[in-house]
Amino acid sequence: MNTNSNTYTVIYATVLVVVVAAVLAFVSYTLAPKQEANRQNEVRTQLLASVGIKDVTDAKQAYDKYFTDSFLVNSKGETVEGDAFAVAMSLKEQNDKIRANRTAEATLPVFICTFDDGSKAQVFAAYGAGLWGPIWGYISVDASDMNTVKGAVFDHKGETPGLGAEIAQPWFTGNFIGKKLFEGEQFTSIKVVKGGAAPDDIHGVDAITGGTITSRSLENTLSNWLTIYLPYIQTQKSRLAALCALENEVCPDCCAADSTCTGECAEHAQGGCCDKCQTEKSEEVK
Repeated sequence: MNTNSNTYTVIYATVLVVVVAAVLAFVSYTLAPKQEANRQNEVRTQLLASVGIKDVTDAKQAYDKYFTDSFLVNSKGETVEGDAFAVAMSLKEQNDKIRANRTAEATLPVFICTFDDGSKAQVFAAYGAGLWGPIWGYISVDASDMNTVKGAVFDHKGETPGLGAEIAQPWFTGNFIGKKLFEGEQFTSIKVVKGGAAPDDIHGVDAITGGTITSRSLENTLSNWLTIYLPYIQTQKSRLAALCALENEVCPDCCAADSTCTGECAEHAQGGCCDKCQTEKSEEVK
């Protein structure tokens, strides 16, 4: 065959394209399980970071150790069937429902973390639009009051380096620890304050200098998603108040006068009470 002919050129190019496409398809197929495992470990790492567990060598092992339960809740605060971790892997799908005013169809993941000392935290997800692309993350609250933030982690797809992208940095997420979601019984969410939150502001953190739009977007994202979680959170708060009210009758050392769990009893158990009144409580409060 004449290698200088047009026919040869066309055949050569066609064969080359087919071979390269076949190689790329094979590589993609071969690497797909590993890529999926990496995506899953990224979510596990973020969930662990949201409760302050960082720098783990095996994300799956650490996740399996500390995350003892997970489930989905709807906008009514009801537990619904489904895989919470699978939903966490594709938060955009739920956000699309929220943006389309189909909040009633959204099912949001809840993760329960049990620490080595037996205390617990509940982790909630959030997803929204930043300046240049999506932003997302997880925020955890102390399960003993469903109010105090234990930690937070955020990430982004395309925010400006050194500005909006700073939402992913520990110096920023660390500011959320100890903040409160409620003022009394009033839900406040967490404000990201331009110019800096006041030192005594228990509901606000400093916005990122030069990242005003991303900071505002993060505040809105947290508020929007936590508002959907709110019926569930309020149900948990009511349950805690009922438990603590009963506990105050049979074990006064465990609770404060306002029915806030103090855990001062030496044998106080997270979300429960000491051994001497555990049986009574489990019978009276379901």
